[in-house]
Amino acid sequence: MTFGKGIPLDSAVIMTIVLESILYGFSVLMFIGTIWALTYKRHMQDVNRPISAVAVLLFALSTAHMVIDIIRTEEGLIQYRDELPGRPDAFFADISRETFVINNAIVVLQTLLGDGVVIYRCYVVWQTVWVIILPSMLWCGVAVTGGYSIYSVSHTTSVSRKVFSLATRRWISAFSGLTIVTNLLSSGLLAYRIWEIERNVANSRTTKITTTSILRVVMDAAILYSIALLCTLITLVCSNAGPLVMMELLTPIISIVFYMIIIRIAMGKNHSHVLTGCGELTTGSERDGGNLRHYPPKPLQVHISQFTHTDGASVCRNGSQDRPWTGKEVSVEGNLAPRNQMIHE
Repeated sequence: MTFGKGIPLDSAVIMTIVLESILYGFSVLMFIGTIWALTYKRHMQDVNRPISAVAVLLFALSTAHMVIDIIRTEEGLIQYRDELPGRPDAFFADISRETFVINNAIVVLQTLLGDGVVIYRCYVVWQTVWVIILPSMLWCGVAVTGGYSIYSVSHTTSVSRKVFSLATRRWISAFSGLTIVTNLLSSGLLAYRIWEIERNVANSRTTKITTTSILRVVMDAAILYSIALLCTLITLVCSNAGPLVMMELLTPIISIVFYMIIIRIAMGKNHSHVLTGCGELTTGSERDGGNLRHYPPKPLQVHISQFTHTDGASVCRNGSQDRPWTGKEVSVEGNLAPRNQMIHE
């Protein structure tokens, strides 16, 4: 028994496990880099624990997804190969099995977690709840459609040689579409705020800051994630085995995308100049455990030293006091260079 046109399901599963293994290996390297960026030259109390927890949770979910995929592949190709009428194709077409349902639930959880991080970042940089109202509503829509897609998958059967029923396709399409809109909207708001802060700081200060790279990483991550979701939507319409491949690849892609953002922001905080949510510029010496401290401006003190050279001796005059010149320069306090006057008599 074959299920629609295209490559056989067992071949699609083998291709999926190979591609997912490659992406998972890359996500492991990204996870190591994320932990390093969050903990390098930092005390334990200075580590951003919520972001670290998100990174660990993403890694745990992607690892669980990979393990379950290996178990499902072994069951379909070896354990139940000869027990079903349709051989491996019949096994992999039964998406109501526990392994596939659990993997689908992991994809939904990772999507909600990733989008939630971006929405939280929007709130941090905008410092207002009004900006994230629409993204939060879309996020709730993603949660609802994701929950219904899991329920539909767990109660579906292969009808008319199609792996996904019509209702399941609709729920997965709604889930993917809302996720694309939520991700693009949240990432766009985040990128715009970063660009606005950089422009304001550049107009008011001469200090050079590097937020362009952060802006590029945010947009690249949003585009990569949206392309993966768009491919899932296209395969739902045009292919039978395609959605099985793309849904399995979403998990490592989600981890990689958000590791990119976390690493770049963490590396930006390690530099001497960082941007706060209010558009202010601070230096590394002004940070205490991740909390920003604002120092009042201090008056500058400028000492103007006057050297008088005579035929007999040299005299250094500092203010109203005269003392023999020792050949050493007078220290200067403040940010202005001293003005030395040489008077030859």
